Amino acid sequence: MLLLEQMGVLFIFMILGYVCGKKQVLPDESAKSISWIVVNIANPALILSAGISENRTIRGMLLLETFGIAVLVFLFLILISIALPRIFRVPKEDAGVFRVMTIFSNIGFMGFPVISAIYGADALMYASLFLFPYNILIYTYGILAMKKTPGREKIQLKKVLNVGVLACILSVILYLSDISAPAVIKTTITYLSQLTAPLSMMVIGQSMIHIQWKTLFTDIRLLLFSAVKLLIIPVIGILLLKQVLSDKTILGVCLIMLATPVGSMTAMLAQQYDGNYEMASKGVALTTLLSVVTIPLVSMIL
Repeated sequence: MLLLEQMGVLFIFMILGYVCGKKQVLPDESAKSISWIVVNIANPALILSAGISENRTIRGMLLLETFGIAVLVFLFLILISIALPRIFRVPKEDAGVFRVMTIFSNIGFMGFPVISAIYGADALMYASLFLFPYNILIYTYGILAMKKTPGREKIQLKKVLNVGVLACILSVILYLSDISAPAVIKTTITYLSQLTAPLSMMVIGQSMIHIQWKTLFTDIRLLLFSAVKLLIIPVIGILLLKQVLSDKTILGVCLIMLATPVGSMTAMLAQQYDGNYEMASKGVALTTLLSVVTIPLVSMIL
């Protein structure tokens, strides 16, 4: 029930962003600025809030185990991403877009706020470990898959070690070292972290003012992909993980990581590397809207 309520709250934030965008209270340039604040300030603060939490019940080996699980989750998604374009008979030029949409979900903008609200700060420590393989893969495999012309893509440390990953590293260090942050720092981080959910969802809502709604819900291939992405993959993934995991919190984190919609970075990569930008944008919009219903539904099923 808490998950359903949380998704309802996020949906309301999306509607507010959409209305503000339509009325030009929140134009594109302002949305970009807010997005920068979320990515570089609010979301890192949310990650750091796990590191300064007073309830430090997770041991080092458990964090290491969770990191291993995160790597396995991404390998699982890569394998599925190779098969899906063939199953849906996606045109060769669009296969890369579908592969990237399958692998890279909106774990930062949507996943972290949901996990924080439902499972608390300790669970955020688990969730932050997913950012390491996510960032390495999206700037290597993601770019290679999106490119229409083959070629190697070098790992750029500046992109991989972005502010989100650096916040993860610092958060883990603070968490394991039992360093107690001053009250003023704790309060500042707490207030900034609370900006993540409303601002990120309003930005997502604002971005939907550019979507052609008629074409969004008439693309059968994209609708089928959304069903697989949001329902089948999370269910199969969690059923497999249950064979090796018993910790309900880690399973809950993995569920949210698998069930979140297509990440906005997919559309950005498509725009930069000559992928089908319209298809990627529609994939982000459609899965984001449907996830308000599918995430609670998958949770109930499992």
